[in-house]
Amino acid sequence: MPASPLVDTHVHVFTQDMPLIDNPRHRLKYDFTHQQLIETLDTHGIRYAAIAAASPWGDYNDYVIEALRSHPKRLRGTIICKPTIARVVLEAMAKDGVVGVRLPFISLKERPDITTFEYRSFLRRLADLDWHIHLHTECENLPHFIPTIEASGVKLVIDHLGRPDPKSGINGDGFKAMLRSVENGRTWVKLSGGYRIGPAAQDYARELVRQAGPERLVWASDCPFAGYEGQFTYQSTIDWLIECVPDQVARAKIFGETALKLYFGEGASR
Repeated sequence: MPASPLVDTHVHVFTQDMPLIDNPRHRLKYDFTHQQLIETLDTHGIRYAAIAAASPWGDYNDYVIEALRSHPKRLRGTIICKPTIARVVLEAMAKDGVVGVRLPFISLKERPDITTFEYRSFLRRLADLDWHIHLHTECENLPHFIPTIEASGVKLVIDHLGRPDPKSGINGDGFKAMLRSVENGRTWVKLSGGYRIGPAAQDYARELVRQAGPERLVWASDCPFAGYEGQFTYQSTIDWLIECVPDQVARAKIFGETALKLYFGEGASR
């Protein structure tokens, strides 16, 4: 394991009594509290984490904010919100440790149009705040979203290896668009959720390491594995990355250094 502190860049916290949106992707009938998260991190020697807002609760970000306030030195987070949200609200959330907005565009019947003024002004507002867009969508959608996001100047973090299409894999237009965006310098990719993608996930991860480099890649557990509860352990997600990235120097950056800079800034304690 690397000597630098590990950063888990994608975890969820929730309680089962939180209000759900209409027709959520998941209906989780258990709690995974921020106290349980901290216990999990401590058990595995992980100092920091980034909470990813989850689609079942829409823009009910209250519990994420509570978690960040409870552990200000150890946690950062992303929220889900409408593009009309006021800057003053975002600035208040930034003081609590929010650093980005998640766009949960996975499994939608229609692809949202982010070229509207509403979205373009929203993206620019996030860029001005030095936040990032946390994008979760199918890989084939990436060429449609990336140009507008890049044009705004906001940082982009792409979820779960980019969710490549198993038929086209690394040769697909979406995967190539993701790599081009990384090359442009303001895009990062999470080496996470491999269990959601299948055996080819290791090949995708290795190709990302080869072409994007560890300075643009971060690791995440995706704990507590919504929809796959009991099928995976936290340690298995760490072991998966170790197997994917045998080079210790590269792995240390992916496990810690890159994520520290992205989520906590250059001054994060080591």
